Amino acid sequence: MTSARHIAVEGLWRNNPGLVQLLGLCPLLAVTGTAVNGLGLGLATLFVLAMSNLIVSLLRNALRAEIRIPVFVLVIAALVTTVELTMNAYFHELYRTLGIFIPLIVTNCTIIARAESFASRNPPLPALFDGLMMGAGFALVLVVLGAMRELIGLGTLFAGAELMFGPGAAGLYLEIPGYRGFLLAVLPPGAFIALGLLIALKNVIDQRQRAPVAAPAGAPRPATA
Repeated sequence: MTSARHIAVEGLWRNNPGLVQLLGLCPLLAVTGTAVNGLGLGLATLFVLAMSNLIVSLLRNALRAEIRIPVFVLVIAALVTTVELTMNAYFHELYRTLGIFIPLIVTNCTIIARAESFASRNPPLPALFDGLMMGAGFALVLVVLGAMRELIGLGTLFAGAELMFGPGAAGLYLEIPGYRGFLLAVLPPGAFIALGLLIALKNVIDQRQRAPVAAPAGAPRPATA
């Protein structure tokens, strides 16, 4: 059985859906104009990923091979509908801001991919944890990308936090005095550039971690045959 540490590292870093698998790029690039938008969609996606993994794992031994994928899609669609109705009821302004990208969660390739490749082959608890970690990795990319674009493009951070956390969260709002913003960052090309920079940064970190550690000066060299 896959260890919890391995699942966490895969979801958050090594096989991150947004930075490595490059799945779900439509919402990843479209709604990350602000950090709050990214967080809202990220949490919605995390919930659908975790619960769909759990349900698929529970059903895995009862499904015939030829109806497996249609059932997965039905489960995901039902969960997305639940999220959409809940956000419409309790976070209506955020729901209006995210718009069509909430129901489009059902088309996110990450969710169906994890249901097929992991949840349908593993017990419920590892499947649930895998969904949580993959969802958390995707949400983290959404928030970081949204924060980058908002800060560079608008000179603000956590604008609209009250839409998710209530009026008391208005104090989280930060603004750079006198900064007029950089329009490219909040436009679609800016989203591609920012994501490319995040992917490049991850690749650099991975390369440095894989690089061999140089032996200190004066250290004896290993004997060779």
